[in-house]
Amino acid sequence: MQRHLTSKEAFDEAIRVIPGGVNSPVRAFRSVEGIPPFIASGKGAHITDIEGNTYIDFVASWGPLLFGHAHPAITEAIKKAADNGTSFGAPTLGETELAQRIVAMVPSIEKVRLVNSGTEATMSAIRLARGFTGRELIVKFKGCYHGHADSFLIAAGSGAMTMAIPDSGGVTAGTARDTLLARYNDLDSVQKLFDEHGSGIAAVIVEPVAGNMGVVPPKNGFLCGLRAMTLSYGSLLIFDEVITGFRLSKGGAQEYYQVTPDLTTLGKIIGGGLPVGAYGGKAEIMDMVAPLGPVYQAGTLSGNPLAVAAGLAMLSLIEKDPSLYLRLETKAQRLEEGMKRACTDARVAAVINRVGSMMTLFFSEDGEIFDYDSAKTCDTRRYARFFHALLSHGVYIAPSQFEAAFVSDALSDDDIAFTQKTMAMALKSVA
Repeated sequence: MQRHLTSKEAFDEAIRVIPGGVNSPVRAFRSVEGIPPFIASGKGAHITDIEGNTYIDFVASWGPLLFGHAHPAITEAIKKAADNGTSFGAPTLGETELAQRIVAMVPSIEKVRLVNSGTEATMSAIRLARGFTGRELIVKFKGCYHGHADSFLIAAGSGAMTMAIPDSGGVTAGTARDTLLARYNDLDSVQKLFDEHGSGIAAVIVEPVAGNMGVVPPKNGFLCGLRAMTLSYGSLLIFDEVITGFRLSKGGAQEYYQVTPDLTTLGKIIGGGLPVGAYGGKAEIMDMVAPLGPVYQAGTLSGNPLAVAAGLAMLSLIEKDPSLYLRLETKAQRLEEGMKRACTDARVAAVINRVGSMMTLFFSEDGEIFDYDSAKTCDTRRYARFFHALLSHGVYIAPSQFEAAFVSDALSDDDIAFTQKTMAMALKSVA
């Protein structure tokens, strides 16, 4: 007989065999407290937990589900691929077709290598940048998350312009010394690093729209300034579009903002939500990757047939739907306007940052959230109360103040109206 567990019982069991009971830390609800619902299924804009509770989902597997859960074109593609085998460790026609689609759609990419995750993509991209330039240092921005490779798990030391120190156990001081930290939306902080270390900087890596300190858009001129600075010093510019790729436009944030990097990293959106990633860019750079060049990277499951089939279905849906991004913008704008009205009515101090179909409501009295330090001023306890008020009434947002909400095309007018009403109630409860 099948057991019917509550989420608490399931969490208790998971804790006994999985560190923290979860396979990715934010799922443990540490920043909002409480028990995470264990999800049993998803369809369209909704997910259902193992106790039968249904929620309107604004996490969307952290961004890739543009068309919602279990879109029939994607699930059918996966089923068909699985019937022919799940993994070969050998070339397939689908890998080439997916690469061709990506090259055609993303402005910066002339050649692309498929990998298994966003972390693999960014890790490989900086290795490639170092191999191509012959330099060792990279610049990243405080608050930008690029996966859990050692080079990215770095926090500021004595200020953002100094060499960094490790921000995770197991990251060596030697690795940390090769990562320089700048402030997001602050070109002067980048310039100071180039003034001191310019001849040794291989690349600047940036989320063109920050999504891991909450949504923080680039200020006017910031991305263009990074492009000009890296060109001036012979460094590469890497756009981490694991979140923004294909979410903001067919060509990602680089098309949205009309700034072309040297390398781009992509995530699970190119696999229809399945585990996959990619890095790509100018042919002369990508040709440094083995077997053509000396920069080694490999993976048995890279370009696996299930993820490739799902990705081809996803990109086909995008290509065949010229009004997709207008619909997403319209839905997200309606939600943003509703949140603003609700904040005003509840007299709650908040800042709402939105770019396209990704947004964050920050509980802050500062009036503007533009970098990591300003994001950290937010009232996280109020966010936790807000989160649980929404969850208890059937709206699922990120269990952290410092994450994004994602709008899917599956979201209906009724879903939007219900969410607006529920958010108004939740905001009044935490006022």
